[in-house]
Amino acid sequence: MSLSVVVITRNEADAIRPCLESVAWADEIVVLDSGSSDGTPDICREMGARVVVAGDWPGFGPQKNRAISHATGDWVLSLDADERVPPELRGEIESAMANGPHSAYRMPRLSRYVSRYMRHSGWHPDHVIRLFRRGRARFSDDLVHERLMVEGDIGTLTHPLVHEAFTSLEEVLEKVNRYSSAGAKMAFRRGKRSSLPGAVLRGLWTFVRTYFLKGGFLDGREGFMLAVSNAEGTYYRHLKLMLLGEKPR
Repeated sequence: MSLSVVVITRNEADAIRPCLESVAWADEIVVLDSGSSDGTPDICREMGARVVVAGDWPGFGPQKNRAISHATGDWVLSLDADERVPPELRGEIESAMANGPHSAYRMPRLSRYVSRYMRHSGWHPDHVIRLFRRGRARFSDDLVHERLMVEGDIGTLTHPLVHEAFTSLEEVLEKVNRYSSAGAKMAFRRGKRSSLPGAVLRGLWTFVRTYFLKGGFLDGREGFMLAVSNAEGTYYRHLKLMLLGEKPR
């Protein structure tokens, strides 16, 4: 059974090399790039990937579906540029493709927040469905927080996918801004609205849920930092949603 790894990129020169190195054993690597200006496509070609250039950005879900459409393997493994497949997970993937009865497989994900791999805070085990038989799954059309929708049964692997989510606070702040904007637009299109009190209360609830209910306090200082940034993301998403719902003055 052959495996295609698919990755979408845009200015991922700092992250993409270790990602592709971790799946160099795959039969095919397809990278769908959307206008990188930092040499990402050249690095991918150097690593043996087949690079397809997209002229626009329709959102994470549609873009990942585009990448899948270029895959030719019996199985597809969808990765983000900041994710890596350790050797132990590789063995499980190969075994699942050879002997597994399911249409797709979820796997736990171990994610870094600045200087710590988070094992609480709602970030672990963080199961994600990434391995599937080609033609049996597709991503939702969401701009962010896309979901993989599978036709058939889903199995579970035990070894984690490593996710270098945030290596600096600058990355955290940039993503909070970008994702809160996309999330607000998505909610607005679905007819949702918000208010200033709603934004404040939802932000506070997100902090409480992350730090106390999800055990963020067990992740040390990074657990507190993550709870704050999660709260900020929620607050700004609802604040932007409120502004989208207001008529121009």
